[in-house]
Amino acid sequence: MNIVLLGAPGAGKGTQAAKLVEDAGLCHISTGDILRQAVKDETELGLKAKAFMDAGDLVPDDLIIDLMRERIDQPDTAKGVILDGFPRTTTQAVALDSMLSDLGRPLDAALLIDVDPEVIVKRLSSRRMCRECGHIGTASDAKCPVCGGEMYQRDDDNETTVRNRLDVYEKSTSPLVDYYRGCDLLITIDGDRDPDVVYKDVKGALGL
Repeated sequence: MNIVLLGAPGAGKGTQAAKLVEDAGLCHISTGDILRQAVKDETELGLKAKAFMDAGDLVPDDLIIDLMRERIDQPDTAKGVILDGFPRTTTQAVALDSMLSDLGRPLDAALLIDVDPEVIVKRLSSRRMCRECGHIGTASDAKCPVCGGEMYQRDDDNETTVRNRLDVYEKSTSPLVDYYRGCDLLITIDGDRDPDVVYKDVKGALGL
């Protein structure tokens, strides 16, 4: 099963992806992780991507597609993949369809974890992270409940930044949602509930 995972920052995509990896044996592929690993491994594609990243430029679509093809072709993706952070545009979506078709592994669903923007603003602006172990908690945590370390608010979790991130997401992703709806692949799940309840609906929608 091959799935594109859609949802705004803070919608809970990572939580649902982790459950799908554990239960269905799918391989969670994050664009950011692929780029970092390719750069670290100094592959030919990684070095090309690094040149753009070092210059502060976006990595071109064709290079991202080549990196995705290289990653999806690896043995650990045999049971299927969850694509997180890709595609970001309809141009990338069309290219992804072509690439998966070439590999004989068509897309099964575009899963949208849908949460009201105001809920996300509240959720993210109250989020805190431990400086020591990276545990994610809330503003009510005076100290990290895991290791006792200092809890702090990440720069990108303040309300102004969160709203800007949501605006960017909305502008870039709305056409993508329409694209997958037109392809009859879009599955929308209400993400403003307990993660286990959300996951039950995800499994039902995907027939797992």
